[in-house]
Amino acid sequence: MNPRPTIHPLRLADAENGVRHVFVRDLIVQAEIGVHRHEKCRGQPVRINIDLTVKEATQPLDDRLENVVDYETLVDGVRALIGAGHINLVETLAEQIAGLALSDNRVVATRVRVEKLQVMKDAESVGVEIERRRPGQEH
Repeated sequence: MNPRPTIHPLRLADAENGVRHVFVRDLIVQAEIGVHRHEKCRGQPVRINIDLTVKEATQPLDDRLENVVDYETLVDGVRALIGAGHINLVETLAEQIAGLALSDNRVVATRVRVEKLQVMKDAESVGVEIERRRPGQEH
């Protein structure tokens, strides 16, 4: 019997290990997403939350955008993913967003939540949350 792997929770900000927390909260976008026929004909509102664990730079920030992970660039990338065409699963969109976030080498880990807001009358939202880490990273 194989022992379960040790699960380390995502440390969003940690001064001792030199990581900061960059986030996007409650981004609402219209997305063509879903597997049902009625979802393939129209867009629907989706709420996206993204948390990044970012390794702090060794050089000073110097109040320069290029010295930090730019959340506007991340949001533009999310909009481009959604604008590329229909996506069947919220899981697929979450994975694509995580991949986008981790494409910046300063990002150590990411947590992505994607919620469809108008699926069930008696639920505010339904969706998925994933956490992905750069291979070999513990923080």
